[in-house]
Amino acid sequence: MSIYLFVAIIAFVCILGFFNEKVTKLPYEISLMLFSTVIGIVILIVSALIKGVDILEEAQMMDIKDFLLEGVLCFMLFSGSCRMKLSDFKAQARQITVLAFVCTLLGSLFYGFLFYGASLLLGAEISLPVCLMFGSIIAPTDPIAATGILSKFGLPKNISFLIEGESLFNDGVGVALFVCFSGMVTSSSSGSFFGVMLQEILGAVLVGVAVTALCFLMFRFCKSKMLRIFISMLAVSLSYAVCEKCDFSGAIASVICGIMFSALRSRYSTEEPEDAESFDNFWETLDSLFNSILYVMLGLSFVRVLQMEYVIILSLVAITANFIARVSSLSISSLIMGKIPDNYSRFNFIKLLTWGGLRGGLSVALAMSTKGMISDEVYYIVIGGTYAIVFFTTVVQGLTLKPVYNRIKRSMEKTA
Repeated sequence: MSIYLFVAIIAFVCILGFFNEKVTKLPYEISLMLFSTVIGIVILIVSALIKGVDILEEAQMMDIKDFLLEGVLCFMLFSGSCRMKLSDFKAQARQITVLAFVCTLLGSLFYGFLFYGASLLLGAEISLPVCLMFGSIIAPTDPIAATGILSKFGLPKNISFLIEGESLFNDGVGVALFVCFSGMVTSSSSGSFFGVMLQEILGAVLVGVAVTALCFLMFRFCKSKMLRIFISMLAVSLSYAVCEKCDFSGAIASVICGIMFSALRSRYSTEEPEDAESFDNFWETLDSLFNSILYVMLGLSFVRVLQMEYVIILSLVAITANFIARVSSLSISSLIMGKIPDNYSRFNFIKLLTWGGLRGGLSVALAMSTKGMISDEVYYIVIGGTYAIVFFTTVVQGLTLKPVYNRIKRSMEKTA
């Protein structure tokens, strides 16, 4: 990313954030993506009117994959997970495990078969392995969207923790599925799903635990509050880098690192209260910065979809398949996950997690990584469908989630 593009994005973040704070008062992340999309459409129209001038050329070349997967993802996941309490996770370990593993696997399969059937009906030549790979891109809910948007709606503590826990831990499963199905697409040997999953997740856990334990020794006996922050950054970035080198899940390692830091700080840390507050404020600010940049990049990049052929049909098919796959996978998962927290009925639980299953930059980054695996025509279908789902779940579902939750809450109060 050039300095000029960085300045432009930060300017969008500040101006749009200020406008939203004073005028529209929408949820912050949603406002950034929505208004950035509107600005991108306006720029696209201006570029079309001024022949020979492509104002969006640099913006459209923004590589979200490099920015997220090879840049800031580990810090964003650490920031979200270091606020999780280990005791809360233990209390809902079964539910989170079922949602992260079973629900993600089923969601990938359901979506893949649904999109494959739709492609046959529409006469598109898309193979089943490609559709299943597409399903693995879409199935995992996004941790950045969950922690950034859902936490502001006042959901009950346990159900909110469950949604965040699912989104933080299902990335490794999604990546394992993506590796398996992309291996089928390219006819390369990527191993069985369970073999890849064990390698991705168990390797990530071992690396995350070992690196965090080593770094926390320095953290515990360190006096400088700034150096403590630097040590935490070293722990998560080193864990992520080692995992990427060893073909483990860097995302899972980052989450493990954050949860361990939270548990070890609460038990062994010698921080003064003001130093602990500085540590938490730093990670919250860094997370907000990266989150804001990502949503502006997503909004500006969304105009790519508007330039595609058959964009309306493609978007409707992708969104509908995603909705059906999410409902189906949650319906089956809810039968084996045990007690649903906060006295939710199965119906209300499925309704809330279906509408709260937001997707974000991680799905776009995985979709971008398929370039070269498939033909350009199919690649743009995958990119277009992914952008449509991300925009719909973030903006439409994100804006209407609170009314949906309030309706569920009222129905629960009537039956109590």
